[in-house]
Amino acid sequence: MRFTDIPWKKVGVFAGGVLFGTAGIRVLSSKDAKKCYTHATAAVLRAKTDVMATATKVRENCDDILADAKEINEQRALAEEAAEIADECEEIADTSEE
Repeated sequence: MRFTDIPWKKVGVFAGGVLFGTAGIRVLSSKDAKKCYTHATAAVLRAKTDVMATATKVRENCDDILADAKEINEQRALAEEAAEIADECEEIADTSEE
């Protein structure tokens, strides 16, 4: 292989990638970058806390709604039962009058 046959463009791209990768690793592991990562992680943790608090409130509200709905259904069932008993009493009173 002759010197002129070497694909210099590919060699240049490879060398640039190695250089960029090495510089990138140094930048990503620098003190400033670590400080940035720490602040970003702290923000994510704060957001998680807020989301969990909101989820807890929603869950509590859903529990309250479910309890109220069950109570409404129980009262409705009692009212229907009372209406049926009243109807039966009227029927008995009507038959006893005759």
